[in-house]
Amino acid sequence: MGRFLRYLLPYRRLVAGTLIVLPLVAACRLAQPWLLKVAIDNHIVAGKMEGLPVIAASYLGLIIAEAAFTFIQVYLLQYLGQRIMFNLRIELFSHVQRLSTRFFDRTPAGSLVTRLTSDVEALGEMFAAGIITIVGDILVLAGIIGIMLWMNLRLSLVTFSVLPVLVWVAFTFRNRMRTAFRQVRARLANLNTFLAESIGGMAIVQLFNRQRGEQEEFRRLNREYRDANLPVITWDASLFAGVEAISAVAVGLIIWYGGGEIGRGTLTFGALVAFIQYIEKFFSPIRDLSAKYSVMQGAMAALERIFLLLDAEKEVSPSPTREEGALNQNSASETPPPFMGGGKGKGQPFIHFQNVWFAYQGDDYVLKDFTLQLRRGEKVALVGESGGGKTTITRLLSRLYEINRGSIRINGTDISTLPLATLRRKIGIVLQDPYLFTGTIAYNITLGDPAAEARMEQAAAVVGADRFIRKLPKGFDEEVRERGVNFSAGERQLISFARAVAFDPEILILDEATASVDSEAERLIETGLKGLLSGRTSLVVAHRLSTIKDADRIAVIHRGEKIEEGRHQELMAAKGLYYRLHQLQFKD
Repeated sequence: MGRFLRYLLPYRRLVAGTLIVLPLVAACRLAQPWLLKVAIDNHIVAGKMEGLPVIAASYLGLIIAEAAFTFIQVYLLQYLGQRIMFNLRIELFSHVQRLSTRFFDRTPAGSLVTRLTSDVEALGEMFAAGIITIVGDILVLAGIIGIMLWMNLRLSLVTFSVLPVLVWVAFTFRNRMRTAFRQVRARLANLNTFLAESIGGMAIVQLFNRQRGEQEEFRRLNREYRDANLPVITWDASLFAGVEAISAVAVGLIIWYGGGEIGRGTLTFGALVAFIQYIEKFFSPIRDLSAKYSVMQGAMAALERIFLLLDAEKEVSPSPTREEGALNQNSASETPPPFMGGGKGKGQPFIHFQNVWFAYQGDDYVLKDFTLQLRRGEKVALVGESGGGKTTITRLLSRLYEINRGSIRINGTDISTLPLATLRRKIGIVLQDPYLFTGTIAYNITLGDPAAEARMEQAAAVVGADRFIRKLPKGFDEEVRERGVNFSAGERQLISFARAVAFDPEILILDEATASVDSEAERLIETGLKGLLSGRTSLVVAHRLSTIKDADRIAVIHRGEKIEEGRHQELMAAKGLYYRLHQLQFKD
């Protein structure tokens, strides 16, 4: 809670305004029983009715004032809660965007969605329940205690004899409720994760008639979520019932002891009524606190999960000053400057993987002492069996993962010294499974980048995507549904090709990029890629060897090691692993 308070700092004035209203509400509540005492003792019992209308009007005024101040208080609290939730969601999403790929490898998407939605919403419920009004409730309680002690010390002490029991009940329930709410949040995350996966793969579920199995799994997770809520309901109901029982006992003590005091003439009837009113008002915020207590425990469990996400390690990126220094140094010593294209030089390699070791987990190395050099403008292909480490090489170049040992240099600069944004602006990537966002074709090509927007139509023409785009009713403004389901696999891939071209990268990575397109589309793309690859350095991962025969060099990767390197004809003549792979693919 202490850490959460910093989110209130930008809204100090709003919080101050709310706090100013709280004592006004408390004053209205405290004055009402006192007016009743005066009305009974000074007017009703004494038979002096002439001043009673004034007291009645004053009582009505207090009720109206309390309602008005309560409205202002609730409105300010709700408004404050919405602003804080907005800022927290922005901070969470911004943080998630900077997390490492390793984090997403081990964290289900549904769990992240839960933290950004329902966990944050739990904080909104905390504000809706009036968390800051606890200050006002404390003011009311303190005021009631003071007034009751002033009115009658002995009756007050008898009444307050139930408070130790109330404190014990509250503290006993606290830890149990917090533990129960942690289970609720965890089970909800599991449920959301399953829903995200099942709905995303609904076509597979239906094609393989797995509806019944998925239904049973959902039933199990839903049951676990329901069962996790049962302890929360139990403790919440028990707390509320306990407070009600203690309140009833307190009223009973007032009537028992206060009745005796009236008989002895040491207490007036009006004071007894006022005491009953005050004890009711005393336990009213206590009842509210019991309800707020449940909300608070849920909010604390949600905050634990939110801060755990915010504490997750971000991607490591050096400072901009290092970026500028590295680039300026290279610009002064190299012609052409870094990332500016150019012909195939024979001097220093443009991209240099040097003795690279990498493991996703522990010492299970996917790449072992891997070394590869790419000159400017070269097209280098990576081939080998699945799982050999080809895609890992491309991920390391774009720093989706950090290497364990060795170095990767671009134009002599270690990429670990470059900020991620700078590095990735210079690399265009086309994956085997293209990802399209909900929106339009234009947005999916440009991703909202102004420079890419200026090259959008030309980029589409380079890869041949404009041929099918211009046939659509809205052209580049045609709607793209979730994951691009309203386009064929080949069309989605063409759009992703156009995206890579629109960002005009100096380095191009093609990870089995033509696997999802038909032969005609592949020929069209290959024609367009000749213009795209001209003057650029490209790294191509390929299983279909027919697509990389014209590569400047081919590196054969086997179990994380480079075992062969050369042109197509040279590798065929060597009759090594590449030759055997080629024979397997073209044996028919």
